[in-house]
Amino acid sequence: MQRRAFICGLAGPVLAASERDFLGRTSPAGVILFARNVESPDQVRRLIADAQEAAGGDGRMLIMVDQEGGRVQRLREPHWPRYPAARAFSNLRRDDREKARQAASLCAQMMAHDLRDLGFNTTCAPVLDVPVPGSDNIIGDRAYAEETEAVIELGGAVAEGLLAGGILPVMKHIPGHGRAMADSHLALPRVETPLAELQAHDFLPFRALRRLPMAMTAHVVFSAVDPSAPVTVSEKAIREVIRGHIGFDGLLMSDDLSMRALSGTIEERARASFAAGCDLALHCNGNMEEMEAVAAVSPYLEDAALRRSESAFAQLREPQAFDREAAEEARLESLAGC
Repeated sequence: MQRRAFICGLAGPVLAASERDFLGRTSPAGVILFARNVESPDQVRRLIADAQEAAGGDGRMLIMVDQEGGRVQRLREPHWPRYPAARAFSNLRRDDREKARQAASLCAQMMAHDLRDLGFNTTCAPVLDVPVPGSDNIIGDRAYAEETEAVIELGGAVAEGLLAGGILPVMKHIPGHGRAMADSHLALPRVETPLAELQAHDFLPFRALRRLPMAMTAHVVFSAVDPSAPVTVSEKAIREVIRGHIGFDGLLMSDDLSMRALSGTIEERARASFAAGCDLALHCNGNMEEMEAVAAVSPYLEDAALRRSESAFAQLREPQAFDREAAEEARLESLAGC
């Protein structure tokens, strides 16, 4: 089955008839769930199964969620454990570097088992942004550390744990959101830092982990790269930085097209993201009118985008056995350090 190069949200906890029709007509590359779609384990399983069936049932659709831990966790108590924010692992690392790495991997593997049990195959993590003093708190403790070495080490451990648990990771927000002084949900951040400094700091974790299967763009303008457009819609930034300097050849999705950092209509934003070099357009809010507009301008996955999609799916594996008791201990110890 040919799939169109977009990922959409859903409006609520039950698949509406209009959504069933939409998924069947448009064959999106993926669906992403949020807290509005989540009530209980059985309900989430049914929603995912219904979405898969409506969209063709071939098992080649990304079923995604933002499940980082900390304040970005769509599956929450009482049905699912509370996971630590990324920064907690850095706190552990001050005392025992290897123990922190193991804790990060175990927590990610435990989270992956939660997700896999429900029917997910992808989570939008790890966050590889490196915050600087004074940056907007939209990243904050979602980042593993303010030092690139720790971000690479802990972010890599989380990615390994997710893959071992049968879940594809999406590193974000490539090539870096940590220096942004504004929340891109609300405004367009501009970064005036020289290119050499960006390469030595902000871009470094993404370059180190460029072999991961998927990445999500940053809605950020880097003046040293392209002063006229945020990365998501900048052909120069994607070609020269993401595909060039960083060397990422995996599946590249936009951040949410409905965020206020981008300008123009939803259709114009989607067109611009594809023209810039994004493989997939991500639209999250579940608004059917906007979803139809994105679908209308989304090409079928083919050529390099199709190869990257197939390569990502090839990294899905059956979950490895792991020590659940040790993972629970690591989770609780990490939470204590939050």
